[in-house]
Amino acid sequence: MIKNIAIVSLSSGILGEPFIRFEVDIGLRRLKEYGLHVKFMPHALKGLEYVKAHPEKRAQDLLEAFRDSETDMILCAIGGDDTYRLLPYLFDHHELADAVKDKIFLGFSDTTINHFMLHKAGLRTFYGQAFLPDLCDLSPDMLPYTRKYFEELIATGTIREITPSSVWYEERKTFAPDQVGKPLTAHPNQGFELLQGPPVFSGKILGGCIDSMYDFFNGERYADMPFLCQKYQLFPAAEEWKGRILLLESSEEKPSPEKYRQALEYLKGTGVFDTVSGVLAGKPMDEAYAKEYKQLLCQVIGKPDLPIVFNLNIGHAMPRCIIPFGVDATVDVEKQVIRFDGKK
Repeated sequence: MIKNIAIVSLSSGILGEPFIRFEVDIGLRRLKEYGLHVKFMPHALKGLEYVKAHPEKRAQDLLEAFRDSETDMILCAIGGDDTYRLLPYLFDHHELADAVKDKIFLGFSDTTINHFMLHKAGLRTFYGQAFLPDLCDLSPDMLPYTRKYFEELIATGTIREITPSSVWYEERKTFAPDQVGKPLTAHPNQGFELLQGPPVFSGKILGGCIDSMYDFFNGERYADMPFLCQKYQLFPAAEEWKGRILLLESSEEKPSPEKYRQALEYLKGTGVFDTVSGVLAGKPMDEAYAKEYKQLLCQVIGKPDLPIVFNLNIGHAMPRCIIPFGVDATVDVEKQVIRFDGKK
């Protein structure tokens, strides 16, 4: 049972901006209704400019959250695009490895980079939700599918299985105060879609946002990011992916098919597709480029026997489940379920 949650801003500092306060209040109310004690780490509410200018303070917040004996769960505020800048402050003197304790860590999007950091430090993490996008959602309540998995995580400390949502939602066009209580537009969801390969396969899942993984290798967004990721060997070597399942989901930027192709080609160049036991791909936000992404996954990976499953409710498209990284998972597309072995 989770009792104490620490909220960190490891990427964007938007959580501390006055214009977002009404959303923060919604999320705090929901967390407190669960009987949870919520603590914002010292720099989480410092605002966009301060947080961007001080990656060392973001790193300090993460380390302190792990060191705090009372904190059960570290919840990321939101994503962003430059959490890679924490690398020197977490790895130069083994700071992260020395601080990490067995706590729940939950986030998605740019937080993909933090998941890889924590994987390197030996921690199993949880991917798929964050404070501002999910707990603070402006709908009358948390989206039922999203809420189901969040409640399971705080009640049990794990996720036993995920199944598809019956619906998906269009992204909200504006986040102004007049949107509070207004429901999202829903559409029927199609379930897990097997693009190729056997319908049942197993392995430990790792991955995240394909846009973030693209930036591991391409300096288009930040020129120094590929250098730093290589310096700290953040992306596991091909042999470390043996028997794992690679998770890929696309961001709110809705990457063009050409960028999606390039990201897959970078990943292919690492040898990851020669060693993984399967690939899971999230539903794109608003189903943007879904047809093209499906074609590219099969074409670029170029291994017809490798299972590829599309349309998971994970990542940027709403609603969102939560996927545990680092535990044994069995994907069964015929039964439309992914089961996890929660043993430590």
